[in-house]
Amino acid sequence: MDSMENLEGQELQKLGRGAWDNPSYSGPPSPQETLRICTISSVVAPQPQPRKPEDGPQEKTRRTLVSSCCLNFCRSIRGLWGTTLTENTAENRELYVKTTLRELLVYIVFLVDICLLTYGTTSSSAYYYTKMMSELFLHTPSNTGVSFQAISSMADFWDFAQGPLLDSLYWTKWYNNQSLGHGSHSFIYYENLLLGVPRLRQLRVRNDSCAVHEDFREDILSCYNVYSPDKEEQHPFGLLNGTAWTYHSQDELGGSSHWGRLTSYSGGGYYLDLPGSQQASAEALRDLQKGLWLDRGTRVVFIDFSVYNANINLFCVLRLVVEFPATGGAIPSWQIRTVKLIRYVSNWDFFVIGCEIVFCIFIFYYGVEEILELHLHRFYYLTNIWNILDLVVILLSTVAVGFHTFRTLEVNQLMGKLLEKPNTYADFEFVAFWQTQYNNMNAVNLFFAWIKIFKYISFNKTMTQLSSTLARCAKDILGFAIMFFIVFFAYAQLGYLLFGTQVENFSTFIKCIFTQFRIILGDFDYNAIDNANRILGPVYFVTYVFFVFFILLNMFLAIINDTYSEVKEELAGQKDELQLSDLLKQGYNKTLLRLHLRKDKVSDVQKVMQGGEQEIQFEDFTNTLKELGHTEHEITELTAAFTRFDQDENCILDEKEQEKMRQDLEKERVALNAEIENLSQPIVCGKWASDAARAGGWVSGEEFYTLTKRVLQLETVLEGVMSQIDALGSKLKMLERKGQLTLSLGVEEEAIWELLQPAPAAAPSL
Repeated sequence: MDSMENLEGQELQKLGRGAWDNPSYSGPPSPQETLRICTISSVVAPQPQPRKPEDGPQEKTRRTLVSSCCLNFCRSIRGLWGTTLTENTAENRELYVKTTLRELLVYIVFLVDICLLTYGTTSSSAYYYTKMMSELFLHTPSNTGVSFQAISSMADFWDFAQGPLLDSLYWTKWYNNQSLGHGSHSFIYYENLLLGVPRLRQLRVRNDSCAVHEDFREDILSCYNVYSPDKEEQHPFGLLNGTAWTYHSQDELGGSSHWGRLTSYSGGGYYLDLPGSQQASAEALRDLQKGLWLDRGTRVVFIDFSVYNANINLFCVLRLVVEFPATGGAIPSWQIRTVKLIRYVSNWDFFVIGCEIVFCIFIFYYGVEEILELHLHRFYYLTNIWNILDLVVILLSTVAVGFHTFRTLEVNQLMGKLLEKPNTYADFEFVAFWQTQYNNMNAVNLFFAWIKIFKYISFNKTMTQLSSTLARCAKDILGFAIMFFIVFFAYAQLGYLLFGTQVENFSTFIKCIFTQFRIILGDFDYNAIDNANRILGPVYFVTYVFFVFFILLNMFLAIINDTYSEVKEELAGQKDELQLSDLLKQGYNKTLLRLHLRKDKVSDVQKVMQGGEQEIQFEDFTNTLKELGHTEHEITELTAAFTRFDQDENCILDEKEQEKMRQDLEKERVALNAEIENLSQPIVCGKWASDAARAGGWVSGEEFYTLTKRVLQLETVLEGVMSQIDALGSKLKMLERKGQLTLSLGVEEEAIWELLQPAPAAAPSL
C-alpha cells in the first residue's frame, strides 16, 4: 500500500501544477496560490484539537439541508447575471444556447415593460386635439378673409390679431349667448381651459445694423439687417413706457430660444400680456397698432398661450410665429405641442407606476451586468456593436428616469404659481419643449431596444443572415458610398445654383439634398425645374436619373445581392450545431427521466415501510436504503422525509407516524405517475424498434433509460465528492492562515491523495 502511494506521489509530482487545471476551461492556468490550498508545507506537527461531540443524524441532516439551500441560493444569485460574455460558452454549445435563451426571455420582459411605459405616456386623442386647435387658430378667416396661414404683411397681422385670434381665445358664452357659468375663465370649444393670459412678444434689430451704399444714402436713410443676436435692438422705443415698449432679456422673462423658418431667435424682447377679457385685449391691441408697435425694425412676433383639457388630461401649448424678413412681407409659422404633463390620474396611470418601478429594477439589473462584462473584457468589450448598443439603451433609459423626475417637479412648480396668480402668463413652453424631446428620446430608445433582439437570436443560422451579409459587404458598401456621394453632392450643388432663386425645393443646399432623395423615390416636380431653366433643367433631370438611379443605385443592390448569395450558400454548407429545438428535446427527455428516478426513490421508501415493524429506527432506515443501492447524497434527501414525519424527534417512527408517511408517499407516487403519463409517450416502444436500433448500431429505449439513470447517479456522486473537496480545502486554507497546520513534504503528498479519494458511497458501475 505504501509503495502504491509513493508511485502515486511521484506521478503527481510529474504532473505538477497543471494537474489542477481544467482542460475544458479556456481560461488561464491556476496560479500558485490555488495549489497551496491543498499542498501545505511545514515542519511542525499539527497540534491535537479536542474532539467535539458528534452530532446526531437529524442534526447532520439539518446542516446538510441548510448548506445545500445556501449553495443553491448563491448559485441562483450568481446566475442572475450569467451571460454569454461572463460564462465559459466558447467550447460548450449547449451552455451557450441555454444562456442566450435565458437572456432572451429576460429581455422580452424588459421590452414589454418599456413598450407599456412608452405608449402609456401617449394618447390616441392627442392627434385630434392638435388638429382641432390648428383648425381653430390657423384656418379661421377674418372679416377681410385673412387667416393666420394667409398673413403676408403687417396689416394682415393686425386683422388676424384683432379678429380671429381674440374670437378663438375667449369663449365665455354658449352659442345662444348664455353664460358658461365659470366666471371670467375662457373654455375654448367649451372643454379646454385657457391657462393664464396670452402673451405677445417681438424682437427687433437696430437701425445701424447694416450699411447703405453711398449711391443710395440720399434716398435711403435707414437700414435694418436680418436678425442676429449681436444686431438685436435693446433700447426703448415708441411710447417708451410699459413692457411692450421696453426691452427685457431672456433671463428676465425666463424664456427660451426659438428656431424659426429664417433663423434662430432669442427668448427676450418687448412683450405684452393680454388682459383677461376680450374687450380689454382688443383695446390693448388697438393701442399697440396706433403706437406703431410693428415697424421696419421688427423681425419676428410671437403669440404664446396654453390650454388644458381635463377630459383627456392633455396640455396643448401653442406658439404662433410671424417672421418679417429683411426683404419685406411676412412668413407665418406655428408650433403646437400636445403633451401629457400631469401623470397618475386614471387607473391606467397607476398601472404605469408599477411598470416604472419594474423599469428601474431592469436598469439596475442591466447596469450591473454591463459593469461585470466591462470588468472581465476591458476595452475589448467595446469592439462589439451589440455591446455598444447595450450601453446606449442603458444610458437613454437612465436619462429618461432623471428627466421624468425633473418634469414632475417643474410642472408642480408651474401649477403652483398659476394657482397663486391665475391672471398671469403661464409659460409652459419650456416644459412642453423638453417633454417633446423626452418623447423623441423614448422613441429612439424603443427603436434600439427592438433592434437589440437580433443579438439574442443570433444562435440560429437563419437569423444571422442579415448581420452576416451587412458585415461582409461593409467594405464594398463604404467604397461605393464614397463614389455615390461624390456624384450626389455634385448634382446637389448644380441644382442649388441653377434653381435656388426660383424653386422652393432648391432654395437651400440642405433642401437640394432631400429633394434629390425624393427624385430617386419618384417624388418630384419636373414642371418647376423646367420653368426655372428651360435648357439646363431637363439636362439636369435626365442625367441625374440616368447616372444615379439607373447606374449607381443598381450597383448598390448588386453588391448586397451577391454578398447575400455567398452568405446563404455558406450557411447551407455548415454543419448543423445544437439548435433551440434540440435543446428543448433534451430538456424534455431529461425531465421525463428525472420523474422516473423520483418514482423509483418513492417506491424504495415504500419498500422500507412495508416491513411490518411497529417501530422503524433511523439507522435501520438508512441501512436499508444503502442495501437498495442509493448513494449518500440520495439517502440524505430521503432521510429528510423521515425527519419530517418524526414528530417527537426520537429517531423512531411509530405506527401512527408510519401511517402518515405511507399516505404521503402514496399521494406522491400517484402524482408522479399522472405527470409521467401526461408528459408524453415513451421515447421508443416496441420490440421491432429495439431490434432495428441494434441493427443500426444504436441502443434501445430501455437501454438508453438505464444508461441515463446511471449517469445521473454518477453526477450525484461527483457533486457530493466535489462539495467535500471544496469544504476541506476551505478548512485547510483557514488553518494555514492561522498557522495551526504544518505538514512535512511526505505528509503533504499523502494529504493530496486523501483529498482525491472518492466519497464513501460506491458509484454505480457502467
